[in-house]
Amino acid sequence: MLSDRQWQRIAPLLPGKKGDAGRSGEDNRLFVEAVLWIVRVGAPWRDLPEDFGKWSSVWKRFRRWALKGVSERVFEALSQDPDFEYAIVDGTIVKVHRHATGAKGGTQNQAIGKSRGGLTTKIVALVDGLGNLARFVLLPGQRHDSIGVKPLITGIDFEALIADKAFDSNALRALLNERGALAVIPAKADRKTPIPHDREMYKWRHLVENFFQRIKEFRRIATRYDKTDTSFAAAIYLAAALLAIR
Repeated sequence: MLSDRQWQRIAPLLPGKKGDAGRSGEDNRLFVEAVLWIVRVGAPWRDLPEDFGKWSSVWKRFRRWALKGVSERVFEALSQDPDFEYAIVDGTIVKVHRHATGAKGGTQNQAIGKSRGGLTTKIVALVDGLGNLARFVLLPGQRHDSIGVKPLITGIDFEALIADKAFDSNALRALLNERGALAVIPAKADRKTPIPHDREMYKWRHLVENFFQRIKEFRRIATRYDKTDTSFAAAIYLAAALLAIR
């Protein structure tokens, strides 16, 4: 799953390497390869090939790393210096497999909801002007995409935000206006007074669609099998980190 060049970028960012306090992790590279295989193929953890080690040990270690935010930190380190001449936001629906519904506390606490397609999770992502992932949030499938925008853009400076008409709201337009950012968002058909947008700049919205296409090549992201939102998010961060250093 990883070339030597990619591993050289990832290795210094992981816990358990030589020189770290505490117990050293057993073969970090083999472990990361194992997780990437699971995420890419979409197989159950029990079907992990024996060459990667005992599946239960790999899963427990993955879960520990997910709770500690290791994948998120790796992604952030490998995706530095985003190009925010403009930012692009959109959401995509992910089907939730029935095996992902048994988390303690119920699905409502794990970004799982009911929509037309049954049980679903929504990934709302913000990409930079080059189409690289900057941030994402997970929502229950029935929640509106626009709910995820504010946490995604907080603390980020950009000249314009590009989004489709699903994000056309007075609240978002007012927020962007306060920040001095241009709203490149087509007006909904039911607006009494249509609001014009930059049609040429809007053409770049395809970059976020391209990102979703790439990330969904990882079958465990295209379909959600993880019971907890922390594990599902960790898988997305790890896949996105790999995409960032291709």
